[in-house]
Amino acid sequence: MRYMGIDIGSSTCCAVILDKNRQIESSAMVPTGARNEKAIASVRRQTLDGAGLKPTDIKGLVSTGYGRKRVEDRTLDKTEIVCHAKGIQTYFPGTTVLIDIGGQDSKAIYIHPKSGKVVNFAMNDKCAAGTGRFLETMARVLEMDITDMDGLDVGEKGTQQISNMCTVFAESEVVSLIAQGVETGEIISGINRAIATRTFSLAKRVASDMDSDKIAISGGVARIKGVVAALERCLGKEILVPPDPGIIGALGAAVFALEETI
Repeated sequence: MRYMGIDIGSSTCCAVILDKNRQIESSAMVPTGARNEKAIASVRRQTLDGAGLKPTDIKGLVSTGYGRKRVEDRTLDKTEIVCHAKGIQTYFPGTTVLIDIGGQDSKAIYIHPKSGKVVNFAMNDKCAAGTGRFLETMARVLEMDITDMDGLDVGEKGTQQISNMCTVFAESEVVSLIAQGVETGEIISGINRAIATRTFSLAKRVASDMDSDKIAISGGVARIKGVVAALERCLGKEILVPPDPGIIGALGAAVFALEETI
């Protein structure tokens, strides 16, 4: 039998199928869109097709994320906080601090090093500052794709500061910098440092001293190497990045499905 986790987030809907040995057999991701039900049906179908399975092959299904209550045939549902904590430990056992930067929010989670349970968490869900949506806006102003930003980022050599984290004001600031002739790489470096600084402050709310912590990152923004590198400089230590950081919540939900139905 197989076990499925579905994470219905604000921007994307992800699903993961595990076998009884906790190995990923299939995963998929689609835009959440305006209708959760359509996204849920689509990501479920894609994940089942990817594993060559039928719906009856799924023994347990756990949903998570903002739209978790919309999965009508779920075995149970769990919050995204506990699912992200569970998911990251599949890749990196012993992780104590997880930073998750998604499309429209970011969160920091402190995990007990022995029990693996969530001890504390903090969220930045009041605005899109420092999230994937923020990066999308900055990339649009720079007239490039987000994935192209890493190749131009000057990294720690950069000195340009982005003082506004509000997406609207930051957009105006970047437009002004472009008009002044500031090099694109300098602007990108400033954007990444601004995100890292804000994220570092969020992480400090759950773990004031992270010298001995094992830190990992998840969410779509974890794919942006410049952001991760800037955050590592803030923290003064390495951050572990899973192979597919966007599916961590769904992976954790699938692990719960396995554990709850054995």
